[in-house]
Amino acid sequence: MSAALPQNPSRRSVLKGIGMAALAAGPLSACAFGSSDTPATGGATGEKSTTNPFGVVANAPLEVVIFKGGLGDAYATEVHEPLYKKAFPQAEIKHVPTQQIAQTLQPRFAGGNVPDMIANSGSDMMDNGALQGEGQLLDLTALYDAPAIGGSGSVRDSLLPGSVEAGFIAGKPYMMKYIYTVYGLWYDSALFAKNSWAPPTTFAEFDTLLGKIKAAGIAPYAYAGKNAAYYQYWMIAVTAAQIGGNQVLIDMDNLKEGVWTSDPVRQAAEAWASIGKKYLDPSFEGLTHTEVQTSQNQGKVGFYPSGSWLENEQKEQTPAGFQYALAPTPSVGSSDKLPYGAVRAAAGESYIVPSKAKNSAGGLEYLRVMLSKEGARGFTEKTGIITVVKGAADGLKLSPGTQSSNEALKKAGDNIITYNLFEDWYKEFETDLRSKTNALMFGRSSAEQFCKDVQAKADAIKADSSITKQSRTS
Repeated sequence: MSAALPQNPSRRSVLKGIGMAALAAGPLSACAFGSSDTPATGGATGEKSTTNPFGVVANAPLEVVIFKGGLGDAYATEVHEPLYKKAFPQAEIKHVPTQQIAQTLQPRFAGGNVPDMIANSGSDMMDNGALQGEGQLLDLTALYDAPAIGGSGSVRDSLLPGSVEAGFIAGKPYMMKYIYTVYGLWYDSALFAKNSWAPPTTFAEFDTLLGKIKAAGIAPYAYAGKNAAYYQYWMIAVTAAQIGGNQVLIDMDNLKEGVWTSDPVRQAAEAWASIGKKYLDPSFEGLTHTEVQTSQNQGKVGFYPSGSWLENEQKEQTPAGFQYALAPTPSVGSSDKLPYGAVRAAAGESYIVPSKAKNSAGGLEYLRVMLSKEGARGFTEKTGIITVVKGAADGLKLSPGTQSSNEALKKAGDNIITYNLFEDWYKEFETDLRSKTNALMFGRSSAEQFCKDVQAKADAIKADSSITKQSRTS
């Protein structure tokens, strides 16, 4: 089929979400993506049993693509892949590490030669919602209904509450969310103790403390505008949820009319724009996340917004004596619906199995290995990050950052702010939100204009019939 043939509207939604860098590679052929009536599984299957519930062919090759970012890829090469190989010693495993998921896989989806399992993450992640809408993702219900490896009951029974639902698209689990992440403001507790600085509980205290940090010759607050502006819009969204309740984030995900121009979001944008105006060095807009994070390790940055993968991502750059710690987002005012100490926490990091994979049964089995206690415990040992598998990390000595995030999670109790799923559902919107966040934080847009512009984009996504709409209730 010719690459010059026009794209139909539903395929356009995939092309929007596959990543701007990937689109630069050129147009896809008209047969690049299948229709929604794609077969449920790909490749040959063998005899099914309780130990081989998906019927993996013992000598079938398995290809695994891993996003090599904050989590690295040793958890795959030294834990999960060896466990899979132990079960299927005749299987050849091809390991593909990359930080450019969309760029790497776009031509492969175009050519119909997809891998068997993908860790779809990072700034160049693919649009899971668009892929699902095109029939490109395997429904993982069978995974969760399968027997848990090394335990009793199903895989579903072995997971923390909400883990399966975190991967829902169109009411079914098309993504396996693996790590349990806590988000907030990260700092060096040793540096803070040396200077008698304490994490702030309100934005007024935040402002005062940032002034003291600035006076000490340290950049008070920083995020990487070049490739991680989403770290900052997370903070704006969390503050909005603190002010107006978690329903604000649900409304964002559901593209509810007027949510981005509502009082909670406007107040959150105003609070963070003030921080940006007073304390954010303009040079950070041109830096990557690793550059800013390394500056923090060098004692040049006070607070940095991120998730609990940060400590592991920076372990090679972290000097002795640096002690990662997490602070919850400060409260804006006494009328906030959620108290100080509320944190955003959820199952995160998407792992997917393409429906047209040559060995989709192997892809499912690989995920089952990941969700075994042995696989999950090994992951935590390699990354320092807790998974969604109940009790898998019991008895492990945790790093300072992981210990801090776990303590914050315990203190939060029921005051948990749930994940923004529009990142998985509407990649075009998410990409646009990054640029608008930079404009707000680096002084090119007012809070009012930011809210107006983001709402306009959300409305445009909602009105675009080529984009499959998703929703959640909690």
